Amino acid sequence: MMKICHRTGVASVEVGRVTGSLCAASSDELSVEEPLEISLAAQPGGSAPTSVAVTMRTPGDDVDLAAGFLFTEGIIAGAGDIECIRRAGLNAAEARLRPGVAPDTARLERHSFVSSSCGACGKRSIAAVRVASRHPIIPGVPRLSPEVIHGLPRALRAGQSAFARTGGIHASGLFDRDGRLLALREDVGRHNALDKLIGSELLAGRIPLSCGIVLVSGRVSFELVQKAAIAGVPVLGAVGAPSSLAVDLARECGITLLGFVRDARFNVYSDFGRIDPADTLTHSAQEC
Repeated sequence: MMKICHRTGVASVEVGRVTGSLCAASSDELSVEEPLEISLAAQPGGSAPTSVAVTMRTPGDDVDLAAGFLFTEGIIAGAGDIECIRRAGLNAAEARLRPGVAPDTARLERHSFVSSSCGACGKRSIAAVRVASRHPIIPGVPRLSPEVIHGLPRALRAGQSAFARTGGIHASGLFDRDGRLLALREDVGRHNALDKLIGSELLAGRIPLSCGIVLVSGRVSFELVQKAAIAGVPVLGAVGAPSSLAVDLARECGITLLGFVRDARFNVYSDFGRIDPADTLTHSAQEC
């Protein structure tokens, strides 16, 4: 028997728990995984909504997820393109675009960027992100001390309510230059967690995230760097490793990409210029 709470995104399931040679009936909590269909409402004269994508996600923050997905996939240019966005059922979200806004129909099949790491495909993927990015990333801003970076994983974990219960969910956290956690979203999909985070900031009118630091749990792929670049994120860190194409894209876009951010250490894969090894940093008026 399984009891699902859509409000918390956690399901309780009966299990047999084995310890050594002993087995006993018990229960466990799991992260919920269900489909979400994202669609665009029919334009005047249109016959029906247009389905954009179906993604497997943890229920919760579905409006943020839909907004973030539409933005980071290049289907909309910004929050100003959205007239309204709403839940359209338990597992559906629908966005209505403002009159006159025509989405890029070539991207409606969720194939906006090629994610293959083969040479030619990778180059085309990076070029596509460069064209789609509307928020230039300012070099050298913000300047961060290693101590600020070292404190991010602990703050991220402390904010993960679902992870504390299930141990099986990804997170994306937004921090300011002093390492304060500003926003956090969780999801079974690492891409969805970042889309939820970016979507919440988009709807709040805080894009680009030009002074923010984003830390993601797990590894960082090309697609996560793509989404960060489109949102104007200057510093992207991951608890795990990056892929080779993620590093290539970060270098192309001027993003400081950090990997293995844990246990008071990290690797800098691109743009070391934002990391200041000095114990103290002076913030100029031109910075964030």
